[in-house]
Amino acid sequence: MDLTAFLARADKEIPDEGLESVEIPGRVAVAAKGRFLLRALCRSFRGYSRITCAVTDQETCLNYLNDGASDPYTLLVCTDYLENGNGFDLVRQARLNCPSIHTVVLALGDAIPAECADAPWLEAVVAEADFVDDQQPLQAAVLAVLGGHSYRSPSLRSGVLPYLSCPRLTPREYEVLDLLASGLSDREIAKRLVVSDETAHTYTKRLLQTLNVHNRLQAVLKGMRCGMVQI
Repeated sequence: MDLTAFLARADKEIPDEGLESVEIPGRVAVAAKGRFLLRALCRSFRGYSRITCAVTDQETCLNYLNDGASDPYTLLVCTDYLENGNGFDLVRQARLNCPSIHTVVLALGDAIPAECADAPWLEAVVAEADFVDDQQPLQAAVLAVLGGHSYRSPSLRSGVLPYLSCPRLTPREYEVLDLLASGLSDREIAKRLVVSDETAHTYTKRLLQTLNVHNRLQAVLKGMRCGMVQI
């Protein structure tokens, strides 16, 4: 799936993920498993203008990176699981083809493959568990690689995953969580539930409060970890 064209005509809405306040000095590529994760990671940046590759598979991402020789990409952010391919292999090939690119992997599996653990091409990895617990590791990872440093989020350094509290959701909250995981915006959720945009926004806000998270991406990832939703 290639959503790059979607970014070009996306609404000028205010990003509500709030994960990245870093100004990226160049083009950004994002590769993630599924429409929701892809859109959520893209929305975590200040704006879409720097993101000129937004895809869900390894091969398409590499094609974008290889076509950018005259205007090389500065940063690649990807998940370890992709619809086709693997994020760690994507990073390895991206660094081989574009040695100057910086890379960050969001590890949905909370682990680094043994064969990649000490690889010089693997700059930064953020465990999903750390991202759900605190929205700062992704920002810290980006800052680190742009500064020429490597980064591993807390649980990857300690080997201990943070405690996960799984609250009980109401039927409506389960419904909203499923719709968020499908990649729907508040406006799209409003249409699906036949309610006003304001009511849909209130539903989402209450869900975030119940899950004790800050944004939609954290909500869906926590829902996945608690067995409440799949993407």
